Amino acid sequence: MSYSSPKDILNLIEQENVQVVDLRFMDFPGLWQHFSVPAHEISEDSFTEGLGFDGSSIRGWQAINESDMIMKPVISSAFIDPFMAAKTLVMTCDISDPISGEDYSRDPRSVCRKAENYLKSTGLGDTIYFGPEAEFFVFDDIRFDQNEHSGYYFVDSVEGRWNTGRDEKPNLGYKPRYKEGYFPCPPTDSLQDMRSEMMLILEALGVSIEAQHHEVATGGQCEIDMRFAPMVEMADNLLKYKYVIKNVARRHNKTVTFMPKPLWNDNGSGMHVHMSIWKDGKNQFYGDGYAGLSETALYAIGGLLKHAPAVLAFSNPTTNSYKRLVPGFEAPVNLAYSSRNRSAAVRIPMYSKSEKAKRFEFRCPDPSGNAYLTFSAMLMAAIDGIQNKIDPGQPLDKNIYDLPAAEAAKVPKTPGSLREALAHLEADHEFLLKGDVFTKDVVETWIEYKLENEVMQIDTRPHPYEFALYSDI
Repeated sequence: MSYSSPKDILNLIEQENVQVVDLRFMDFPGLWQHFSVPAHEISEDSFTEGLGFDGSSIRGWQAINESDMIMKPVISSAFIDPFMAAKTLVMTCDISDPISGEDYSRDPRSVCRKAENYLKSTGLGDTIYFGPEAEFFVFDDIRFDQNEHSGYYFVDSVEGRWNTGRDEKPNLGYKPRYKEGYFPCPPTDSLQDMRSEMMLILEALGVSIEAQHHEVATGGQCEIDMRFAPMVEMADNLLKYKYVIKNVARRHNKTVTFMPKPLWNDNGSGMHVHMSIWKDGKNQFYGDGYAGLSETALYAIGGLLKHAPAVLAFSNPTTNSYKRLVPGFEAPVNLAYSSRNRSAAVRIPMYSKSEKAKRFEFRCPDPSGNAYLTFSAMLMAAIDGIQNKIDPGQPLDKNIYDLPAAEAAKVPKTPGSLREALAHLEADHEFLLKGDVFTKDVVETWIEYKLENEVMQIDTRPHPYEFALYSDI
């Protein structure tokens, strides 16, 4: 059910006997944050004047001397939380400055809204559709620690191939072989019922689902595919998606991770993102060019490929992301496009040739990051490509693994580390600043935060495998 006015929300609170209203927003790196108020604290003024909170403790946000912030609930985002004991109404919020009243520049949802509005202002389109395919692992146990004299992690899954010899009293087998987890029926796929529960709860919350299935890796890798939606709505949906999946797993005493590469020697978790631009009800990517694409779509691909090393600082924003993006494996590290080649960064799906279905898919991203910023950066790169008629070059329809070394070396590659991606972002971000979508403050803070809190923290700690390589030197 959709809601369009404060009165709709107040009626819902009364009709559903709502006791708690949970107000949520996304922090800078990409985690949903919240606080709750008694339902009687919500009035029509809550939607215009907002509710105050301290922004100084939110990662990447305000300094302590300018900590006061305002959050304004988004009426259309309301849903009844299916996991809380007390009847709880959830609403996503936009963040604004209490002094100026303007949207807060580092609120990721604000960036996404500005990107959507910028597209409209260019006249290139009035709607941008996104369809992410976020993969994840369901584990039975996850333990980790790092201190001055030791470091380790342990993950476990009843499906893990490494457990074929474990005494499980009884061990029934049915553990997918490495890289063979794609589509086996139960009992090998032990997570079917859980994924169906996730899928049905998402649908009940208004998130349209197209399919759910086991993924390639052993150890509980899964995917649930959402139907495409306009950009801001889809970013909102991705937060619901992660929230539902994690909490259903917790109900079953399991844990979910969206880390891109939690297992060595098996497939990582990506988030292929489909996109298309529409105007006046017509798909601007549909045409009679390569793979049924329009000239506009090809220019958009050109922009995305040109700026991909910088875009990856948002779409692949963790040090772990680059354990997945490694040449020679399954990951799409080649900055080229193709209608069939899944090792190319951009693929044009050929399942359907209809106008409605025509789109391209950016295969590099993973689900570890901030969807609002990922989608915005992709759109801004595509717009830059269209505006400047950036030629994407020839498609890479050959098997990259069969190419002679000299020819393969000519194909540009994705950055090899988060540090490298951040360096590309520092050198190439003017396309993001158009329309004041990303501000310099956002770009600079992102780079500074990631370098200080993630890159340098990994750089300064010994890796367990380094002891295997070097302890006897």
